[in-house]
Amino acid sequence: MLLGIDFGTTRTLVAAVDRGNYPVVSFTDTAGDACAHVPSLAALGPRGLVYGFDALAAAADGAPVLRSFKRLLGRPDVLPDTPIGLGGREYPVLDVVTGFLAALATALREHSNLPIKRGDRKLEAVVAVPAHAFAAQRFLTLEAFKAAGFEVVALLNEPSAAGLEYTHRQPATLSSRRSRVVVYDLGGGTFDASLVEVADRRHDVLATAGLNRLGGDDFDALLLELGLAALRIPAEEVAGVVRAAALLACRDAKERLTPQSRRISLDLGPLLGETIVAVDAFYAAATPLVERTLEAMAPVLARLDDGAEEAPDGLAEIAGLYLVGGGSGLPLVPRILRERFGRRVHRSPYPAASTAIGLAIAADPDSGMTLSDRYGRGFGVFRELDDGRRVSFDPIVLPDTPLPASGQHTVARRYRPAHNIGHFRFAECSSIDPALGEPRGDLQPLGELVFPFDRTLRGRDLRTTPVARAGGAVEIEECYLLGADGLVEVRIRDVEDDFQMRLRLDHAAR
Repeated sequence: MLLGIDFGTTRTLVAAVDRGNYPVVSFTDTAGDACAHVPSLAALGPRGLVYGFDALAAAADGAPVLRSFKRLLGRPDVLPDTPIGLGGREYPVLDVVTGFLAALATALREHSNLPIKRGDRKLEAVVAVPAHAFAAQRFLTLEAFKAAGFEVVALLNEPSAAGLEYTHRQPATLSSRRSRVVVYDLGGGTFDASLVEVADRRHDVLATAGLNRLGGDDFDALLLELGLAALRIPAEEVAGVVRAAALLACRDAKERLTPQSRRISLDLGPLLGETIVAVDAFYAAATPLVERTLEAMAPVLARLDDGAEEAPDGLAEIAGLYLVGGGSGLPLVPRILRERFGRRVHRSPYPAASTAIGLAIAADPDSGMTLSDRYGRGFGVFRELDDGRRVSFDPIVLPDTPLPASGQHTVARRYRPAHNIGHFRFAECSSIDPALGEPRGDLQPLGELVFPFDRTLRGRDLRTTPVARAGGAVEIEECYLLGADGLVEVRIRDVEDDFQMRLRLDHAAR
C-alpha cells in the first residue's frame, strides 16, 4: 500500500495511491463517525499514553493532553531523549512521536477505509518535513516512522509536495509563459514557501523560505488571549488541562469562521465560561502574524526574474500563488494575500490535505511527475587556524542547493594538513554570507569529530593533546555523503592506510 502521510502539528492526513487517483483516507473515530484526519494528540490515560482519537476522548474526560508535540521537533536543540512533560511525568520526544505514528499505523489497518488485506502488513509511505527543518527534525521524523512500522520511500519538503498537488489539480493554469508556482504553506505550527518551476510533469524547486515556529497554533493562542481578556481572566492563571481544552475550543471556533462571520462565540469550558470576540478585533490582532509570513516569503519572490511581486496584477509571471495548509483556511489569510498579489492567488479546495495528496503523487511510480527539491539550510565546518588560536567557517552546502534525486551525492576533498590534530565542528545555518562565507541567522551545531592526523596519536585522548604543527606528512580525504532525505554523513580518512572516522550529522549530541 503506497501512501502519502502529512504528519501535521494539529492533524495528520493520509492520501493513498489508487490507480491514478489520490483519495484522502477516512478514519473512524471513537463515536463511529468518519473523519478525514487523525488528531495529532497524545493524552495520559489510566494505562499510559494514548493517541489520536483515543487521546481526544481522554481529554474530554479530563485527562492531561499534549497538543502540537510536533512543534518540539522544530527546536534546533531537540534530541531523541528530549523530555516532554505530561501529567507530572516526562517522556522522551522520540517515544511520543513513535507512539503516535504506531497508533496511526494501527488506525490505517483497522479503522480506515483502506482496503488492506488481512496479513498485508507493509505500509510504504512518502513523508514530509517543513522546508527549513533542522537536521534533527529530519532524522527524528525518519526514525519515528521507521520504528512505527512504516517503510519510508522518500522524505520531501512539505511545500514542494503541495506543488505536485497544484499541477495535478490545476494543470490548465500552467503554460510556457507561466510555468512557476509559489506555494504558501501555513500549517498548524510552521510556515513555508517554495517557488516551483514546472516543465511538463517535471518540478524543480528554485527557492524556499520559512518560519519554524509560526502557524495555526499561534492564531489559536491569540484568540484565547482575546477571550480571556473579555472574561477579565489573567492569562497567566490559565494553565495545564484547562488551557489545553480552551485552546482546542479556540481552534474549533476559528475553523468555523467564514468570510461573512462578524462574531466568534467561545465556550472555554466550565471553569472559564463563555464569551464573544469580535471578528474585526481578532483579525486586527492576527494581521501581524500574516504579515510575518509575507516577510518570510520575500526571498522566494525575489527569485522571480522581473520583479513580479511589484506588478500591478500581482505575480504576473507565475501560474498561481497557491495557499495550502490548515492555517490558510482562516479567511483573513487569503484576504490579505489577494489585497497584495491580486487575482493569481488560489486557495486549495482541500488546503489541509494538499501536502498529503502531493506526497501520494510522489509515491506513485506511474504518476509521471518528478520533483527536484532543495536544502532549506546550509551547513559547513568550523576549522582551526594558527595552531588552534583562531577558527574559520568553511561552507560545504549552501542553502537552496539541489538535493540528490536519489541515493547519495558525494562531495570530497583531499589535502595535507599542517597540524597533528583536526578538530571539526559541524554546524547548519539558515543563510551564509555570499561575500564572507560566514554563517548567518540561526546557527545550530551538528556534531564534532576529532581526527588524529598524526598516526602516533591514534587511541589517545585527543581533547587533552595540544595542537601543534606537523608538516603535512599524511594525505587526508574529507568526504561528505549528501542524502536525498537532506541528511549528511561525513567521513574523514587517512588515504594511505585507510584509517577513518565517520559521523552522521543529525544533531549535536554525539
